[in-house]
Amino acid sequence: MMVSCCGLITSQKEPVPLKSVEVELEVKDHVATVVSTLNYHNQEDKPLEAVFVFPLPGDAAVCHFSATVGQTEIVAEVKEKQEAREEYDDALSSGQQAFLLEESEQSPDVFSLSVGSLPPGESASIRLEYVTELAVQADEGLRFLLPAVLNPRYQPQGSVGSEGSNVQVTSVPASLVPYTLSFSARVSSPRPVSKVESSSPLDPVQYLNTEQIQATVKLAAGHKFDRDVELLIYYKDAHQPSAMVEAGQASSQPGSLMGDPVVMLSLYPEFPQAVMSSVASSGEFVFLLDRSGSMHGERIKNARDTLLLLLKSLPLGCYFNIYSFGSSFEHIFPKSEEYNQKTMEEALKKVEEMEANLGGTEILKPLKHIYRQPSIPSQPRQLFVFTDGEVGNTKEVINLVKQNSASHRCFSFGIGEGASSALINGLAKEGGGHAQFITGADRMQPKVMQSLRFALQPSVVDVSVKWDLPSGVSVTALSPPIAALFQGQRSLVYAQFTGQSSEASEGCVTVAYSLAGHPSQTQLHFSLKPAEDSGLTVHRLAARTVIRSLEMEVREPGGQEDAGGKKKVVELSVQSGVSSVFTAFIAVNKSNSEAIQGPLLCRTIPTPRMRACKVLGAPYLMRMPVMSCDMAQLPQMSPMMGLAFGQTSCSMDMMDQSDTLESCRPKQPPRDPLLQLVSLQKASGCWLLDPHLAAALGKTSEEVEKPKPASVKQDVWATILALIWLHGFKMDAQEEWELLSMKAVSWLRAQKASLVTQCVEAGNALLGCNVQKDAVGL
Repeated sequence: MMVSCCGLITSQKEPVPLKSVEVELEVKDHVATVVSTLNYHNQEDKPLEAVFVFPLPGDAAVCHFSATVGQTEIVAEVKEKQEAREEYDDALSSGQQAFLLEESEQSPDVFSLSVGSLPPGESASIRLEYVTELAVQADEGLRFLLPAVLNPRYQPQGSVGSEGSNVQVTSVPASLVPYTLSFSARVSSPRPVSKVESSSPLDPVQYLNTEQIQATVKLAAGHKFDRDVELLIYYKDAHQPSAMVEAGQASSQPGSLMGDPVVMLSLYPEFPQAVMSSVASSGEFVFLLDRSGSMHGERIKNARDTLLLLLKSLPLGCYFNIYSFGSSFEHIFPKSEEYNQKTMEEALKKVEEMEANLGGTEILKPLKHIYRQPSIPSQPRQLFVFTDGEVGNTKEVINLVKQNSASHRCFSFGIGEGASSALINGLAKEGGGHAQFITGADRMQPKVMQSLRFALQPSVVDVSVKWDLPSGVSVTALSPPIAALFQGQRSLVYAQFTGQSSEASEGCVTVAYSLAGHPSQTQLHFSLKPAEDSGLTVHRLAARTVIRSLEMEVREPGGQEDAGGKKKVVELSVQSGVSSVFTAFIAVNKSNSEAIQGPLLCRTIPTPRMRACKVLGAPYLMRMPVMSCDMAQLPQMSPMMGLAFGQTSCSMDMMDQSDTLESCRPKQPPRDPLLQLVSLQKASGCWLLDPHLAAALGKTSEEVEKPKPASVKQDVWATILALIWLHGFKMDAQEEWELLSMKAVSWLRAQKASLVTQCVEAGNALLGCNVQKDAVGL
């Protein structure tokens, strides 16, 4: 079913004007320039106005927009949004071709693209260029994502849509997407490129020189635009800090951001191993889990397994609570409770019962409730947010986290291809935490446990950046102060240099901070002779940083806009050519004065969708996992919902068809042996010697009890066996159980257990392992 954004519906067989998408990616160390070309063709016998909803990374800076219609090229200018809209409307009504690109006021990673009036049989090509910072993954890879799956924004009840937001996102089966994608990337860095990986098939990486500091890679032929294209880039010596100075634009005024040189400082703090091995024993850990309909199936199961690992890994004496949300929200305890055996068991029992049955994605209400809870003395609050969705009020959510950033840290997890990068990155950035994305076949558990390690590690405080520049040169910080530094996490800092020095051509920056009571500092020297002709990537990203900060300030909590702040945003946006929520790109072809004949049609370009369903009686499209089932069981569907079926997959009205869903649900697989063992661990860190443990180890009770040295306590023997099994059979998943094994080792030390060497030898013999006592940490 194809829905027209102007209410005009054409028959399903009519062609859609977008024909192909070409993307070129230029990666320079930690930042990237992306050039997308969208090719349209109007096959109607009437002029056509098309709207394409284009998803971008949340921190992207759009810096070029042009359109070629026939032989004519039109280059867009950035103007204040209302002015641009009026110019667009005037052009259309006088029969001119016009193109408009504007940013959604609710979420920064959605742009609506109006292609304007396209005569019958005419082709149009749109070129869109943006720059973006690449996020660093847990395994040190840099992640680039070309978003394709644009989940429909779930508009929270009672919230007002953005002005002029009459654009609907249509969704069709991925196999029927009528346009193709070609994608190529060029990577260059001061350090060698070790490898490039992707969730989509790639042609082999081509190195352009023997040092391997430049490489190219292409998407393999035949790719359909039915999933996000994710690229992971790995460098050797990835942790070296660097400073990149970029020359100002010759045509811009000296003293302005675009006219002066700008530096991008990339920081990787070095954390001593002695400090990193210590783990905090306090904190308030609040877990906020998305239980909307799209979390159904494997996602909610993985989330339950992950919560089991988290709850087993928490230190005794901390506090915790678990919230879950959809259209409404629930909590396990009225307020955070102290972590002990009783509260852990109560929480795990409720986690086992959690299903993806709470409707939509209303994240603001539970967040407000959490922030209203009084903080617990000497227990710093750590918030973990898990969601697979997109919300319609991203900026409001991020603003709320920012307002409360002094009292907590926020760690965020985007599950699946449809998770909003603006939301996930924004939560972590403003909450001084770390963002992780779990896509494709990624396991959620190692990424989440890595973030728990970050949360338990000593935090870096008193961060300062001090510039040492020759006389005559002054510096203006463009980035907000660094709130938190974690091991393995990069921080990018932008600053503007004004003035010139006749004598020196080098500057120095000192970054100082305190970690676990120990002061530390890093010095970095850089050239003040900036590279010429560099495409202004750094300037535009710096402008984007300033614009984003100003946008946050302009939006008062009460909804009032600060006119002075808005004026500053518009001025900087127009000067830098970088989009903002208050500006839009407008391009008009003024050469064709002929009026266009006939009524205008309005057509929505489809984005690929995975499945559709109806939640709480309100139809909206969402991503669903695929379940095998008998197609004959399925009820009659309304064609208005635009549902589509593969041969072995089913989509259904989640609420009204619960019986059918039950019969369609696959049988529960046997529990993963690792999770079976972990589920038996006590809050203190020990295991008990019982038939459940024997079964988890693949032995009988008698086999497990017999080799125990006579004077050794049963729980000590059981705990040593569990540790040997983890080290002997599950080293590939060590990130998942490392924290809970450290807790077990601490418990054993506290028992002052004797005959440990004898126990380890007997345990190895029983389990068929060869684990050394030192390796276990005893």
